[in-house]
Amino acid sequence: MYNPTQEPYQSAHLWLVLMKATQAIREHDLRSIESSGLCFSDFAILELLLHKGPLPVNLIGEKVQLTSGSITTAIDRLEKRDLVQRQSSPTDRRVRLVQLTETGRALIERFFEQHVQALHVATSGLSGEEKTQLIDLLKKLGKQAKALF
Repeated sequence: MYNPTQEPYQSAHLWLVLMKATQAIREHDLRSIESSGLCFSDFAILELLLHKGPLPVNLIGEKVQLTSGSITTAIDRLEKRDLVQRQSSPTDRRVRLVQLTETGRALIERFFEQHVQALHVATSGLSGEEKTQLIDLLKKLGKQAKALF
């Protein structure tokens, strides 16, 4: 008989709870991003460049999970708004790097801080210590699950 507190049903229950929590926080995340006037992928690209510096187009696509066609379209869109610029790599002219412009840096710095605060509110049901424990447990869970495929 199904009992969500016993194995293996506990694992299915864990997935259900994790999925519902992710959906709730994701909705909060998307509302916060909308206030910036950017779509999710544009925000993710600018945030990545803010924290990692100039990157090749293909690597940005991998990190924000966009196909090669979609990342090119997104970079074109951001470039038209003067938020990013492309440049040749100093070590390999075949590689095009994308970097923030001054306008792009100012925009993402302002909205990223607002976004951090919005996520802080969304996760305020947990203490700092509980967040640290949850981060550690989710990393452990993700690594184990990824090792299976």
